[in-house]
Amino acid sequence: MSEPTHPAGTSSSPAPVLSVSPVVLSAPGRAVDLEVRVSAPMTGSDLPVILLSHGQGYSNNLSSLNGYGPLANYWAAHGFVVIQPTHLSSRTLSLDPDTPGAPLFWRSRVEDMTRVLDQLDAIEAAVPQLLGRLDRSKVAVAGHSMGGHTASLLLGTRLTDPDDGTEVDLTEPRIKAGVLLAATGRGGDALTRSVAENLPFLVTTDFSKMTTPTLVVVGDKDTSAHLTVAGPGRHADPYSLSPGPKSLLTLFDAEHGRGGVAGYDVAETTDESPERVAAIQRLTSAYLRTALYPGDSAWQAACDALAAGPGPLGRVESK
Repeated sequence: MSEPTHPAGTSSSPAPVLSVSPVVLSAPGRAVDLEVRVSAPMTGSDLPVILLSHGQGYSNNLSSLNGYGPLANYWAAHGFVVIQPTHLSSRTLSLDPDTPGAPLFWRSRVEDMTRVLDQLDAIEAAVPQLLGRLDRSKVAVAGHSMGGHTASLLLGTRLTDPDDGTEVDLTEPRIKAGVLLAATGRGGDALTRSVAENLPFLVTTDFSKMTTPTLVVVGDKDTSAHLTVAGPGRHADPYSLSPGPKSLLTLFDAEHGRGGVAGYDVAETTDESPERVAAIQRLTSAYLRTALYPGDSAWQAACDALAAGPGPLGRVESK
């Protein structure tokens, strides 16, 4: 498979971006049809795909296809097609709290991503500027916070279904690489009592079979005290408790918002930092480029640049 012919490639020059939303996908059995945003460079072919899963912040609109512009726009400008679903957990849908799966719809979130992959033909038909331009063999998934949990399940993480006690394996073989930003970590005694009681699907998280190549992005000030008693280190669990190949990007002084990845100048970002967001943009894009195209030097170059910078923003380790 040839590498993409888009103009941005691995260079720093961004391409103009086309963004279309909502693209509505049929979803029988789902509470509502699945709406997605599709962002892509205006030109180029054989474009790799990133599925981006939103988190569950307290804002009304960021947790939907309308959030995460700093990531979606950058990735699209650098040669990826980015597809963002609005999960059933989004406040924009205002679903009845008694809807099955509420409030976080952990299984439905994963099913949204597989449904997107199943309906790439429908997406191309709805966005004719994309027709024939996707490389369906080069698919990655990324997610922030609760979206990180969603992405990790697609990458191979297992859990025990609290409703019936069965092991859940939702690994998606069409996904070849992942990026987990502020993802949920291990369960058990690392969780607060409230989370263990109210979100029991988090209790049995098992990363030992998450074998898909993944970049885990953590912040050394991300305490997430409402979720865990284990401190910032818990967010590194998808790296430390899973087999390789994996990479861990630790961002210095970063909190749960990772400098502002969920949106431009949003109130819920407690660690606003354009420099940190820019580093995440560059490093995640480079990681996925190399993970999807083995032999590409983008990831090594990005790591070297991070280490060489004055007052580095973070560090990278790999296994």
